[in-house]
Amino acid sequence: MDNLNLRSQIEAQEEKLLAPYAMKSKDSQGRQYPEEEHPYRTCFQRDRDRIIHSTAFRRLEYKTQVFVNHEGDHFRTRLTHTIEVTQISRSIARALRLNEDLAEAIALAHDLGHTPFGHAGEDTLHEIMKDNGGFEHNWQSLRTVDFLEEKYPEFPGLNLSYEVREGIIKHETDYDKPYPEEFSPQEHPVLEAQIVNLADEIAYNCHDIDDGLYSRVLSEKTLEEVELWRVLYKKCRESYSNLTPSQIRHYMVRQMINWEVSDLLQTTSQRIKELGIESVAQVRSASEQIVKFSPEMQNLNAQLKNFLYEQMYRHYRMVRMADKAKRILSDLFEAYLENPEQLPGSTREKLKTQDKMRVVCDYIAGMTDRFAQLEYKKLFDPFERV
Repeated sequence: MDNLNLRSQIEAQEEKLLAPYAMKSKDSQGRQYPEEEHPYRTCFQRDRDRIIHSTAFRRLEYKTQVFVNHEGDHFRTRLTHTIEVTQISRSIARALRLNEDLAEAIALAHDLGHTPFGHAGEDTLHEIMKDNGGFEHNWQSLRTVDFLEEKYPEFPGLNLSYEVREGIIKHETDYDKPYPEEFSPQEHPVLEAQIVNLADEIAYNCHDIDDGLYSRVLSEKTLEEVELWRVLYKKCRESYSNLTPSQIRHYMVRQMINWEVSDLLQTTSQRIKELGIESVAQVRSASEQIVKFSPEMQNLNAQLKNFLYEQMYRHYRMVRMADKAKRILSDLFEAYLENPEQLPGSTREKLKTQDKMRVVCDYIAGMTDRFAQLEYKKLFDPFERV
């Protein structure tokens, strides 16, 4: 055992190497259901592994990021997006001397509750459930790791640590739904959770441009409207005159990510210094979140988001896909609600103790794109074998 890096040794290394405001594994607020600690993995490393081995994580491979899976093999899925957010989060955490394992676990779990067909699916379920508690993917992600995953005989869900669960529920969202009292709504999450918020934004902004160019929904010419692109594109052309469109696309995405990450690191490092942050308690009680872009980068990102919304997300191909997704999920929901006997046995069993609307919502939210499409054909195509 002398040559093993034991948990206690890793925790001692964290105390020595991480910044005073980083979240240390040994200081975690623990799990909902007490468990004996692992001999050579910290609590956050254990959380990371549980997430990776979960059913919900595997399903991300066939859930939409922007383009439905069958549109092409090279478009991002919810899984590849999650991996990219995780990579960016770890890089930021390492540079700021934060807990990489915690940042990684939160990043890996942040989209587990996403529906099939991306935000179109989420909007559809939210509309259906508006009088029954609504639907929001951060809450669904927490519900997934706390309740819907069935892996262990001793407890429901994955029994993740408080800090990972807090990072999931406090991931920034368009829906202004209050946090549960369990997670101290008046407090900010730890810095490791805050960096995942912006790593997510960096990943989807830059990689949506990549997929938009690859699909030809966007073009280099239309992107000249975006200052962030325009500045870097000029430098690209000045440095390299004979690049192929594919090389330009990949070069630009790399440079955009690097610019945004560098800005975030410099701004956040300066804010930590100016605010005199020296502990996790100070992070939580700060007047506002500490991890931020500079005002200049915030403006550039706002322009980029507006461009993507107008030129990509409202493109007729996206609108068609969203409309199709709404019909599929709405019809499936109505069919299951009218005749729950069409649900699989394990799901029907839940109807004995749980609200029918929520059970159907959970079942549909957990589907992959292709499962939802196949299920739709089985229920509504009279010539499809069931």
